[in-house]
Amino acid sequence: MASAWADGTSVTFRVPDPGYRLAGVRLSQDVRIPGDRLNFHHVSESDAWELTFRQPPVTRMEYLLELRYRDGGAETVTDPGNPRHVDGAFGPKSVLEFAAYRPPGWLTAAAVPAHQTAFEVPAGSLDRAIGVRTWAPADASDDEVLPLLVVHDGPEYDTLAGLTGYLAAGVAGGWLPRLRAALLGPGPRDDWYSANPQYAEALTGDVLKALDARLATSVRIGMGTSLGGLAMLHAHCHHPDAFAGLFLQSGSFFWPRFDGHESWFGYYPRIVAFVASVSDGQLKQPVPVTLTCGAIEENLPNNRLMERALNEAGYPVQLHELPDMHNYTAWRDGFDPYLTRLLNRACG
Repeated sequence: MASAWADGTSVTFRVPDPGYRLAGVRLSQDVRIPGDRLNFHHVSESDAWELTFRQPPVTRMEYLLELRYRDGGAETVTDPGNPRHVDGAFGPKSVLEFAAYRPPGWLTAAAVPAHQTAFEVPAGSLDRAIGVRTWAPADASDDEVLPLLVVHDGPEYDTLAGLTGYLAAGVAGGWLPRLRAALLGPGPRDDWYSANPQYAEALTGDVLKALDARLATSVRIGMGTSLGGLAMLHAHCHHPDAFAGLFLQSGSFFWPRFDGHESWFGYYPRIVAFVASVSDGQLKQPVPVTLTCGAIEENLPNNRLMERALNEAGYPVQLHELPDMHNYTAWRDGFDPYLTRLLNRACG
């Protein structure tokens, strides 16, 4: 069985191979270990394949094993010797947690009972419907005036990052205000979330009007990650009065200077044009903005640039660099204290 461990300085992976069935093993990871250092070497004394490298500057890492067999077959698998797995946007991965890692305390805290309602909102500008799922404390009636957190990739945020569990724990503990959330399904997210004016119109028009018709709302806070974060900022720029605050995680604020490797993406020119317009002064109505991003992920330089652009436009903005990468656990671990502070500030 395979295993992995860290000693505070280095990380070691071992894949036992007593029958010598394997022709090679390679580590699949996103913590920016150079590609020429990912191949395991065979250790005949232990009938195993091993790999060791310096511990990266994160507190946890997700990984897969690429196995090549002597019969010519190959597969990419989770580590059968490591019981710790995590689900992600592209399937499960094995996880190695280093000594400094601490999961959020709210994961095991008491939570308020809650109820959810699902419906679809027809969006004329998109010629299709946007899926919406609302969350609220169980004792909140629809006519109780409450803040509303509007979330891109909402179902994924909930399933993979426990978003409504965080909200329920915060309301129960009194460290979050009573509030509701609207979890928006992503649809064809590459198109919708890539600075698409038709989507911005559908969100701030059809979706928010439908929510206002159902729920008594005081203020709205927009939330999103990766392309979803970009799309939330784009919607704010087109309709500045839609949100009273923005929580944007690992936003895909592509800029040619840093992100030329993303030019293969079909909507890259549209994103670059929007980010350039933000830097050139399109921002008009400052609201509190919190950014989070992995300390060594590829989006960090463009998030730093966006923080500077928002700051120069008079926005109360803070970027928090987290010791993780571009994944839902990293985003979950940034909810508290960073989303907590923004919600309390924006909601008064």
